[in-house]
Amino acid sequence: MLSVEDVHAYYGESHVLHGVSLAVGRGEAVALLGRNGVGKTTLIRSIVGFTPPRAGVIRFQAQEIQRTPAHRIARRGIGLVPQGRRIFSPLTVTENLLLGARDEIAARRERMYELFPRLRDRGGQGGGTLSGGEQQMLAIARALMQGPQLLLLDEPSEGLAPLIVREIGRVLVRLKDDGLSILLVEQNVPLALRVADRVYVMSKGQVVYHGSSADLDANEDVKRRFLGIS
Repeated sequence: MLSVEDVHAYYGESHVLHGVSLAVGRGEAVALLGRNGVGKTTLIRSIVGFTPPRAGVIRFQAQEIQRTPAHRIARRGIGLVPQGRRIFSPLTVTENLLLGARDEIAARRERMYELFPRLRDRGGQGGGTLSGGEQQMLAIARALMQGPQLLLLDEPSEGLAPLIVREIGRVLVRLKDDGLSILLVEQNVPLALRVADRVYVMSKGQVVYHGSSADLDANEDVKRRFLGIS
C-alpha cells in the first residue's frame, strides 16, 4: 500500500530525515514512535506532499508520489489527521464533515455518526466550541469522509484525557478490522501497541527499530533508550 524508501528531507538547510524507510501493507496498521523532534511529523509531511523529500522514493499503490502535489496525493486515497486537529473552528460539525466529502456523502456521514455518536448530537455546533476530544473525533471523521484507502494520523492522543484516548483507540482498531490501512504517529506507546500490527521507532531522523508490537512490548532496552519508558 505505502512504501517509503531511503527518504531524506530538509527544512531549509537542516537535514531532518536521514534515509528513512518503512512500509504499510494493505489492511495493516503500523505505528511510528519516537520522542519529540526526531522527525516523525516531517515524515508524514513528506508522504502527503507538504515537505517533498530531496532524495528517496515514496510509493502509494506502486506509484511514485514524492513529486506529486499534495491535493493530488489526497485524491489518490491518502487521508490525513494532522497534529493539533486543525478543524475549521467557525464552521459547524456538519460543515466540517462536508468539507472532507467527495461522494457517497449521506452514507459516509451516517458512518461517522456511528463511529462517533457525539458528533451527531453536535451537528449544528461550532467546531471551536467542542471539547478537545470531540475536536479530535471530528478531525478523524473529516479525513474519513474522503473515503481514504490509507489513513495517516499524527499524534491523535495528544492532550486528551485517558477515557477519550481509549475511545480513539477503539475506533482505530475497528477501522483496521474493516480493512483500512493506517499509519499512526504517536508518543502514547500503549495506544500504539493496542492498534498497530508492526512498529517503527525513530531517533534523530532515522529508524532505529522495527518489529511487531508484541516484540517491542517485550523489548525493555528499546523502550528505555528511545521512548523514555523505564
